[in-house]
Amino acid sequence: MSVAASAKLNKMVKQQYLDLPQGDEVQATYVWIDGSGEGLRSKTRTLDRELKSLGETNLRDGCRRIMSLVEKEQPWFGMEQEYTLLDSDGHPFGWPRNGFPGPQGPYYCGVGADKAYGRDAVEAHYRACLYAGVKICGTNAEVMPSQWEFQVGPCEGVAMGDHLWMARYILHRVCEDFGLIASLDPKPIPGNWNGAGCHTNFSSHDMRQEGGLKAIEAAIERLAKRHHYHIRAYDPKGGRDNARRLTGHHETSKIDRFSAGRADRGCSVRIPQAVGEEQRGYFEDRRPSANCDPYVVTEALVRTCLLKEEGEEPAHYSQ
Repeated sequence: MSVAASAKLNKMVKQQYLDLPQGDEVQATYVWIDGSGEGLRSKTRTLDRELKSLGETNLRDGCRRIMSLVEKEQPWFGMEQEYTLLDSDGHPFGWPRNGFPGPQGPYYCGVGADKAYGRDAVEAHYRACLYAGVKICGTNAEVMPSQWEFQVGPCEGVAMGDHLWMARYILHRVCEDFGLIASLDPKPIPGNWNGAGCHTNFSSHDMRQEGGLKAIEAAIERLAKRHHYHIRAYDPKGGRDNARRLTGHHETSKIDRFSAGRADRGCSVRIPQAVGEEQRGYFEDRRPSANCDPYVVTEALVRTCLLKEEGEEPAHYSQ
């Protein structure tokens, strides 16, 4: 098992410098999404005051403008970010070097050294997000060993993208200290292993009211007509990354076909069992890839479900 050079450094030595008083100066770290639409970068400057403004970069501004059109609808989102922990050489953390771990089954929400790989980094990330004010609301081990998930939300409008991007940044920084890589690849290991998505839960004011199931079902009908549009929006490569994941197997729908149902993890869009019983709540779009841009995903959902833009028929993708 390889260990990243940064993880070998003595963190206690670093701490004595972090404890030094810094007077009235402020270290401000600027975080941005790079040109790939997936990677995060950062740099730090010294300022004489804390900045409160947020830079409008990448696709945030377009998302913010669309959200401003539907403020009365109070669009709420929750996103379930799956990721895979890798060694610094790209090998899945905790996996045998000359073989594979046991088949999937015991790892989901698993407990024990033979089932949960990398929990230290996961719990450190959770605490760091809470400290930073990120609206993280849960975490769990996923189906594939060394794969985890954290959930962010509920967030209204453009705040969903803000909180998820910062949660990702903190994840990468925490993993750096542990000598790990957090991969958002939608299908990091080919074969009979689960991929990684970013299931997105969505509701409007009407959907949350009594009898809101009718509004949910109407939104799903509109989503069916714009399946191709959403597939292109749900990963940075216009659907090509998700084509490796959305195969109709491993708790996914097929990329070239829209489907919806209650309590069905093999659907494009799922109505949770409790929502069906209460006749109100939210729906879960299971198509977004782990490396999706949350600004794009949330904007697309609002365009289709609340602005009611015209549909387009599903397109077939070559697998």
